[in-house]
Amino acid sequence: MARIEAVRASVEGKMIRVGFELETPSEVRWRIIDPVSGALLSESEWIAHSRTQVDLKVGIPGDEGDYRVEVGPPGDRFVLLDVRVNDGRVAVSAPKVSSVSGLRFERLCQAVPKAFVYPVRSIWRHRKLMASMVKRDILARYRGSFGGALWTFLNPLLLMATYFFVFGVVLRTRFGADTSRSGFVLYFLAGMLPWLAFSEAVGRSSSIILEYRNFVKKLVFPLETLPVNLVISGAVTELFALAIFIAGLLIARGSVPVRVIWLPAIVIPQLLLTAGICWFLAAAGVFLRDLGQIMSFLLTLWFFVTPICYPESAIPAGAAKILVLNPIYVLVRSYRAIFLENQAPALPSLVALGIGSIVLAVLGHGWFHKLRKSFADVI
Repeated sequence: MARIEAVRASVEGKMIRVGFELETPSEVRWRIIDPVSGALLSESEWIAHSRTQVDLKVGIPGDEGDYRVEVGPPGDRFVLLDVRVNDGRVAVSAPKVSSVSGLRFERLCQAVPKAFVYPVRSIWRHRKLMASMVKRDILARYRGSFGGALWTFLNPLLLMATYFFVFGVVLRTRFGADTSRSGFVLYFLAGMLPWLAFSEAVGRSSSIILEYRNFVKKLVFPLETLPVNLVISGAVTELFALAIFIAGLLIARGSVPVRVIWLPAIVIPQLLLTAGICWFLAAAGVFLRDLGQIMSFLLTLWFFVTPICYPESAIPAGAAKILVLNPIYVLVRSYRAIFLENQAPALPSLVALGIGSIVLAVLGHGWFHKLRKSFADVI
């Protein structure tokens, strides 16, 4: 790796004069790069230097903006300068010696905070648009029907009633020591609460970009908010189901447990988990049109491997160890703990779910952001 010492730089009109000292005489070249996209704007031929002292001039483009200049010999190390052109004037930062690996690490360090901040900032910036689209989506589902928006309440009610009839009345499934029918209803509904919101959003996510394909070529439209709209719509469905559940809880037990204050700590990881998966599937669904059918089957399988409509004791001992890796099981268990057992949720599982959900949401948004550049070509 070549040593570069005594680095200096100065501005001469529209030129930058760069000087430094090499350990041995070598060829040198300069490159001008767009610091945002990383695109190469221009570069020189290799210039041979018979001396260790290097002194050359770099012409800067006349267009206003920021540029990155790299000057150096063959190898990994080079002199790096940040240049700004504003009102015809050229300003240059203090030169520093850098390397390809060093820049890569620096970009990674800069990208990590942005990966956490950008999704939140984008959602907050477009919150009014998202609220309008979610409202329009919910009303459009039942437009022209006799029930209208009332179906937002009736759908979860009828779905839960159907599952209750099959498992509670026909199969006579019971949970724990409470063998009454009301006990089964409460345990079943508590498990259905997170599943309703999760399955509704994930089930539609693979086709959401195709559904709004007219927006893909509109550069000003924030496509990354479309999967989040599904998450919010699912949360609205869960809210209505929660109202049904609390009404049943008051009728059967006369009160709502104090531990319900833990609900926000459970819902936040649930929403992050759902958003992360929806971002992944929304981007992949553009390229894999069969993903909707595949996810329909996987969601059905996911529902039945999660102890929602049957007791946890029915699971074989070997499978129970794998079950703890199921994030929906952690959510179901947490809902039942706070609503039916008046206990705090299992903190180790909840913390692990929270961390995993944050990571999944960040990776899902990054995946979506990376693939969205190709959406217009495919659609």
